[in-house]
Amino acid sequence: MTLTNRTDDGWATTRFVVLGFGTAGYACADSLLQAGAEHVIVVDDRDNEALRDKAQILEVLGATIILGQHSTLGPGSTATLPQDVDIVVTSPGVPPSAPLLAQAAERDIPVWSEIELAWRLRDPANAAPWLCVTGTNGKTTTVQMLTAILSAAGHRAVAAGNVGLPLLEAVMDPEPYDVIAVELSSYQLHFTHSMSAHSAAVLNLAPDHIDWHGSMDAYAADKGKIFTNCQVACVYNVADPVTEQLVLDADVIEGCRAIGFTLGMPGLSMVGLVEDLLVDRAFVEQRQTSALELAKVEDVNPPAPHNVANALAAAALARAFGVPAAAVRDGLRGFTPDKHRIAHVAEVAGVNYVDDSKATNPHAAQASLLAYEHVVWIAGGQAKGATFDDLVIAAKDRLRAVVLLGQDKAVIAEALERHAPDVPKIVVESTDTGAMEIVVGEAAKLAQVGDTVLLAPGCASWDMFANYGARGDAFAEAVRGLRD
Repeated sequence: MTLTNRTDDGWATTRFVVLGFGTAGYACADSLLQAGAEHVIVVDDRDNEALRDKAQILEVLGATIILGQHSTLGPGSTATLPQDVDIVVTSPGVPPSAPLLAQAAERDIPVWSEIELAWRLRDPANAAPWLCVTGTNGKTTTVQMLTAILSAAGHRAVAAGNVGLPLLEAVMDPEPYDVIAVELSSYQLHFTHSMSAHSAAVLNLAPDHIDWHGSMDAYAADKGKIFTNCQVACVYNVADPVTEQLVLDADVIEGCRAIGFTLGMPGLSMVGLVEDLLVDRAFVEQRQTSALELAKVEDVNPPAPHNVANALAAAALARAFGVPAAAVRDGLRGFTPDKHRIAHVAEVAGVNYVDDSKATNPHAAQASLLAYEHVVWIAGGQAKGATFDDLVIAAKDRLRAVVLLGQDKAVIAEALERHAPDVPKIVVESTDTGAMEIVVGEAAKLAQVGDTVLLAPGCASWDMFANYGARGDAFAEAVRGLRD
């Protein structure tokens, strides 16, 4: 299809099918209608009052909404795509193996992600550059840091994509943004084809969502698509060679540079640390012999190593966009992380209690554990097929004790038996609403003055809690109970 922007002819006559009617699916359908599309069909397995209310709004605008088609998106479906469909727009939660997507592939029907649609709906007269971020962990924090830095530089900036404002809303805003900081998941990147970011970063790569992608190689390849057609800078993690290889493999715009970020001394074309300073040896004229101070480690909140790495990645993207050093410092100083991301809850009897419920995979939990010297670790939940051997090996010397809960607690317990058998561990069997109170109580008994009791589960929360936020709230409530 030659629909490259919202002013192109053809939106009215192109026949679209949108898969999924959640937040992304609704935004896709609504944006298509705003662009003048006259043939929009939305399908979803679900059928409830909330969806029907949303459907009525779009049906008034001319869309056709089909709800409650059993297994339309799931395995074993007998549903078929309309014969006259031109383009399928899919929501990020729909896997490539879904029957309707498989049919689209068999019939050579283009499949677009919401990101692809957003890129094609930009206003050619006022198209804001995109600074894009992906990675297994740290995406949201990095994008929010980047937005704070851009705003400190005086730009009208917004965090969008997988965080903040839906990207389609950002590109359709009648008052154009100067720049958009875009968080992208591997799901969103899979069906994104023509995006050309101003600059982009892959923060890290660790096994995650393998059931959706089919293999680690496929997962990495989808992450690497963020660099395709990149214009100015491809930012990679010096400590994660796979991210650099994704840059080397990428087909970029001529002149695009590879920029590394590191917690060590930066080499040429890198940002990194010199003692307690974040410095730039990438975007300064005298980078052969000198580096420019951007900020101090104490300007990063919190200054845990993996969060400093996030700040360096954000700084690299901002500097690629031409942001002055003072704005990097000011943006980082003014940034406050979201709840449940290595958030200090309280100090009780000389022990610090930290909520990192957002650490929903082993890679994130390991980064959190390595930020503290002596830890009573609270872990467990739904492991999603992940293993914990590498984490335990890396963190065992920091573990005072471990308290386990949740569906896959045995997976973590077995890794501890293999690699840290002398570390005391308590297994909490309760799965009711009071389980976290028991867990925190056991952790408090095991902790010594100066220790950190750290909720960094390494697992998803859905076995016991509505989401990771509810899990973190339960932890904080239990900690407050210790002081009563």
